[in-house]
Amino acid sequence: MADRVRAAEERVLGFAPLVLVLSLGWYAWRLGNPADWGMIDLKVYWSLAPNLLSDQLYSVTMPFTADFPLPFTYPPFAALAFLPVSALPWLAARILWQVLSLICLWWLVRTSLGLLASRAGQPYDATWSRRALLWTGLALWCEPVRKTLDFGQINLVLVAGTFAALVATRQAVAGLGVGVAAGLKLTPAISGLYFLVTRRFAAAAWSVAGFAVTVALGFAASAGDSWRYWFELLGAADRVGPVGSAINQSLRGALSRTLGHDVGTSWPWLLAVAVSAVLTGFALRAAVRAGDTLITVVAVQLFGLLLSPISWSHHWLWVIPLVLWLVHGVPGRGWRAVALAAAWVVVTGADLITFLIDQQPSIWEIPRPWPLAALGWAYPALGLLTLAVVPRLLRGGGQAGATPTPTSKAERSAL
Repeated sequence: MADRVRAAEERVLGFAPLVLVLSLGWYAWRLGNPADWGMIDLKVYWSLAPNLLSDQLYSVTMPFTADFPLPFTYPPFAALAFLPVSALPWLAARILWQVLSLICLWWLVRTSLGLLASRAGQPYDATWSRRALLWTGLALWCEPVRKTLDFGQINLVLVAGTFAALVATRQAVAGLGVGVAAGLKLTPAISGLYFLVTRRFAAAAWSVAGFAVTVALGFAASAGDSWRYWFELLGAADRVGPVGSAINQSLRGALSRTLGHDVGTSWPWLLAVAVSAVLTGFALRAAVRAGDTLITVVAVQLFGLLLSPISWSHHWLWVIPLVLWLVHGVPGRGWRAVALAAAWVVVTGADLITFLIDQQPSIWEIPRPWPLAALGWAYPALGLLTLAVVPRLLRGGGQAGATPTPTSKAERSAL
């Protein structure tokens, strides 16, 4: 049976380059003329970042959206990092960002498969390379990738950079990479949990140092904007966007739609966070014991997505390495892994979030009919289920006491 499956896979992999080309062609056709690309989030970064130099970064908004004016919501260091992009013509900035994001998508897939190949004791050969091409082409069809590219979001660049830091072998490089990523956008800070559970305490310390440097650079560029961000705007979720909109796939968003009001940090949210923390704890314990780097990273990031006040559906790019792990990395690849992978593929590939957005009267109205509120749990419910199932999927795999850090020669060559 296993031989027949491998033979069938080899036949499918023969079409991997064609799948990638067709997917890229479909996406280019859907976007149309580069001059017509909206890329609304990139326009915010591109147009508002220079306001950092006049201490007006958080005072100016972009009024060109139908729903609400878009402000700059990231730390001052992010605006500093975007200044080179702001110096480009708008058309050039859009093309550059699309190309960079697509490269990051391929790199995310390739690195995930490299870790899985190493864990299986296999060289990263032509078969794994064709898998990377195939999965990159297929990933273009999933909602988090499509929305990231459509909006010109920073997600693919940020996820790829964070992942690169987490799997780096040198403690300083790993820690500084995560610290800088958190300085660009706060959400990668959850990655410090990975360093703690894998006992990479030096990397954790370096991440704090790296983050502190980004804060200092922000103050050097604009003390006024930095003070306002860190001491006035930090934690204002409603400034980022509508908490109850269907596009917010965090626990807070799902609970708010279910209960009909923004739950904030009230007891329903605290209870949900406690449950997700317990599930994450068991998942991480099993992953660390199995010495599985990829699922350890993914479990930490899933917890961060659940915990964050706002996790737009396009923030859930970590589903890509998760599906790769379920398909290629689970010992024995039982029915649970297949069913969970299929569920994620269906939910992220069916454009469910766009349907739910179309059904809501406005992005600000929180109450929902119960069927829509239930569907609005799609990502967080699957996230919780994944964390709950990880220990069972890992049962019998790996070695007790192994540390999931890519330090072996095989893993370094795979990356």
